[in-house]
Amino acid sequence: MPRRVAILGSTGTIGRQALDVIARLPDRLEVTALAARRSASLLAEQAVRFRPGRIAIGDAARADELRARLAGKWSGEILTGTEGIAEIAGSGGADVVVNALVGTAGLEPSLAALRAGSDLALANKESLVIAGELLRKEADRANARILPIDSEHSGLMQCLAGGRSPDAIERVILTASGGPFRTRAIESLSSVLPAEALRHPTWTMGPRITVDSATLLNKGFEIHEARWLFDLPHDRIDVWIHPQSIVHAIVEFADGSMIAQLSAPDMRLPIQLALCGPDRLATGLPRCDLTQSAPLAFEPVDPRRYPCLAVAREALDAGGTVPAELNAADEVLVEAFLDGRIRFTAIAEHLARIVRDAPRGSADGITEILRADRRARERARSLAGGS
Repeated sequence: MPRRVAILGSTGTIGRQALDVIARLPDRLEVTALAARRSASLLAEQAVRFRPGRIAIGDAARADELRARLAGKWSGEILTGTEGIAEIAGSGGADVVVNALVGTAGLEPSLAALRAGSDLALANKESLVIAGELLRKEADRANARILPIDSEHSGLMQCLAGGRSPDAIERVILTASGGPFRTRAIESLSSVLPAEALRHPTWTMGPRITVDSATLLNKGFEIHEARWLFDLPHDRIDVWIHPQSIVHAIVEFADGSMIAQLSAPDMRLPIQLALCGPDRLATGLPRCDLTQSAPLAFEPVDPRRYPCLAVAREALDAGGTVPAELNAADEVLVEAFLDGRIRFTAIAEHLARIVRDAPRGSADGITEILRADRRARERARSLAGGS
C-alpha cells in the first residue's frame, strides 16, 4: 500500500517540492491531506490534482474563495483556521506528516502529528529549536519518528545509518554556503540592503530563512536541531563554510576517519528520503558529477562575520525557554530589517542582548514556550523601534 502523506504548508517552496516527489512516485506515496496558511488559489489547484480527502486553510477569511475555486471540481472536506491545520496534523489519517510551515505556527501541528502516532517529516526547524525536548518525548512515547527534511540533517542521518555507537563519534559537521556576504568586507555589512541579503548564492528559499542564511543564524538553528535529532551535545556539532553546497554533512569518528554525504543541492532528495527511506529510488532527480563541479572548498567560520552562530550556541547552552526567545526575536528582527527599519548588523546585536537578558525558564510545556515567544517578540519590537 502507498504511504499516506499529509503536507502542512503545501503551497510553500518545500510543500511544492514534496508534491513533486509524490507525483514521481504514485505507487509509493499518496496525498491524504493538504494545508496552507493563505494561498487559496494554489491550494485549490493542488486539491484538484492530488485529490486529498481533506484540506485546510489557516486564513479563515479566504475559505469562501477556496470553496468557490473548488466548486464542482473537488468534494472533500475543507477545514479553516489554525485549528483546522492542527486537525489535519493530528487526525491520525497519515503515515507521515510533512510540516513545512514557517515559524512558531508549526509547533502545535508538530506535536499533534506525533501524538497521533504519525511520523513527522520536519522542515519547520522552529519546532525543534523552541521545543526539541518536548517533541523528542512525544515521539518516544508514541513510537513515532522525527525525520529531517533539510540537506544537512538528512546528510547526517545517512552518515550515521547503522546505529553508530555515540562513543565512536568525535563530532559532526554541518556545512554552510556562507550566504551572499562570505567575501564582503566586514566593515561594510552595516550597509547591506534587504535585496542584497535575499540573493542567496545556492538555494531558493523564503525571505526569513534566506536572511538567516546570510547571518548564519540558520546554521545556528541547525545546531539546535542536530542536538535533538541525534542526541548530541552542541560542543560536538561543528559548522564549516562550504560554498559549493555539494557536501551537506560530515561525521568524524574517534579514530580520525570521516564519512561525508554528497549530492546536488536539490531539496527533493532529502524529502524523498524522508518519505521513502531507507529505500533509494531513481526518480530522475539531478545528480552530482564531481568531475564537472568546481573544486570543493571548506573554510572555518569567522565569528566576526557571523556573530549569530555564537548567539545560537549560547541560547542552546542556556536551554529552557531561551531558544524560543531567540527564534521569536529573530522573526521580528528579520522582518524589521526587510522593512528597512533596522540595519543588517543590528539583527545580531539585538539577538545577543535578548538572549543575554532572557529569563532561564523551564520549557516543559507549550504554555511556557509560547509565553516566552510573546515576551521576546515584544522586546524585539521595542529594540527595533529604537534602532
